[in-house]
Amino acid sequence: MGKVVVDIAMSLDGFIAGTNVSPQLPMGDDGLRLHDWIFDKKTDIDANMIKEVMETSGAVIVGRHTYDVAIDDAWGGESPFPMSAFVVSHSIAEKIVDGFTFITGGIEEALKQAKAIAGNKNIWIMGGANIIRQFIKAGLVDELEIHLSHILLGKGTRLFDDTLTNVIDLERIRSIESDTVTHIRFRVLK
Repeated sequence: MGKVVVDIAMSLDGFIAGTNVSPQLPMGDDGLRLHDWIFDKKTDIDANMIKEVMETSGAVIVGRHTYDVAIDDAWGGESPFPMSAFVVSHSIAEKIVDGFTFITGGIEEALKQAKAIAGNKNIWIMGGANIIRQFIKAGLVDELEIHLSHILLGKGTRLFDDTLTNVIDLERIRSIESDTVTHIRFRVLK
């Protein structure tokens, strides 16, 4: 059976997007710098990290805000994922991109449906921050893969904030350095 894995890029100071996130600027001001390792400055190490998440994931879960600003507009209305994608939302969008299923029953329902599709592969929790925090708070995450970008973004959307009320112990299970990012994987100790 696959694991539930958060996989996301983050600045050293804890931001996963810059300020002023919009469909025209889905990563916010300077937010694309968090993904230099995926695009302009990608190394073989980084390419292998991307390949790994795509090959080991059987489904991906995103929040409605991520869908609205990144999927529907920024990626031209096409799914960037080679797997089924689930959007956790209070309502269903007017326009649904092929490959996406809207789930209005909460994170547990999204996870249940994702597991049914994924089989023995992992469930990738992509973001945004709100969805990731909900999964962590509910104790549903098995591993965190943080792609720690070698920048201080200064402001924007923080991955972790004061909504987590209990200490969560982690075990580092790997750390791989690249030119512009350090890929760190943690197991959530339960």
